[in-house]
Amino acid sequence: NPHTLSLKYSLTVKSTRAIRIITSLPVGTVLISAFSWLGLGQVSGAIDRIDAFGSLSSRPDKPNKALNYLLVGSDTREGLTKEQMRLLRVGSTKTAAGSRSDTMLMVHISKARDKATIISIPRDSLVTIPEHPSSLDKTRIVPAAKGKINAAFAWGGAPLLIETIENETGVRIDHYIEIGFAGFAGMVDALGGIEVCTKRDIDDPGSHLVLSAGVHTLNGVEALKYVRTRDFDGMGDLGRMQRQQQFMSAVLRKVTSTGVLLNPIKLVNFFNAAIATVKTDSELNKSDLLTLAKQMKNLSSSNVRTLTIPLGNTNARVPGLGSVVTWDSVLAPELFNRIREDLPLTDEVTPTPSASSSTSAKPTVIDKFKTRTADENPCGALK
Repeated sequence: NPHTLSLKYSLTVKSTRAIRIITSLPVGTVLISAFSWLGLGQVSGAIDRIDAFGSLSSRPDKPNKALNYLLVGSDTREGLTKEQMRLLRVGSTKTAAGSRSDTMLMVHISKARDKATIISIPRDSLVTIPEHPSSLDKTRIVPAAKGKINAAFAWGGAPLLIETIENETGVRIDHYIEIGFAGFAGMVDALGGIEVCTKRDIDDPGSHLVLSAGVHTLNGVEALKYVRTRDFDGMGDLGRMQRQQQFMSAVLRKVTSTGVLLNPIKLVNFFNAAIATVKTDSELNKSDLLTLAKQMKNLSSSNVRTLTIPLGNTNARVPGLGSVVTWDSVLAPELFNRIREDLPLTDEVTPTPSASSSTSAKPTVIDKFKTRTADENPCGALK
């Protein structure tokens, strides 16, 4: 029937055009749409709150309206099913009492809300941990001392970790978000899995991850193994952080893809999973989230940069602490000064054209901090 064929063609063209438009939507538009579907008050109201800043004093100044979030992945087993714990081989909540920071990320959002930077903080970073009440006896004050940054979280939770990071970087943390194993795995499953690429075979006895080289779509448990794996390539936590950065970029691409945007059920499941084990500072409220989503309407994945703090020695030895990671004494302070002042992380240098040249010289991009953008393909030419 010619009329039927014409109608089908018209609908197909319109659907294709709609998908093409949605695919090009920036991150902020996606957030606004998601909040509208879910009811932001309901989502925000279900999140656990902690007093992350109440005990802090002598904090860094805030010179502009850029935002800095501290995102911590905790190794708490709360919320995991027995089957998930068996597959992860991580033990029960009782055998792993308490929680430690498995991942630490500083997320900087520009004052114009059109750029974002995600900085990985090595958990073995050598820092000065401020004086604090003993985790075993709150009446005893532990004096300030050198230690691994991971210990700040173990001994004093979010407040001590934030105080330590602010002292070391001079960057004021505006908000704190913590997510556990169960929330992470649930978000990945709600998205229908996340595609990753490994350029070499992985057989890690630590995380129990086994993958052949190539492209794989990982479910929640396998994805958790992937971002925790560190013992297969000799790079330890440094390789682990790079994989975490690539994974976050893959999540960002998936969340803004048509398969999720056109499926409200997936979005509902994604946000429900996200809040299952999420904790935020008590000052982060629903109006903050909605305002931020509206302001970030022009943020695209190409304007999201990921990097690791510039490092000096990745295997320094300190008596009583063992192997630690030290930060580059020149580049790390420069990085945090740029974050604090909301300055670009890359520089453009335009060479002076020669007198005989009739064409203008092209600028050269200098990326001294070795950043990546979220829309880069981590697999390159590998199919």
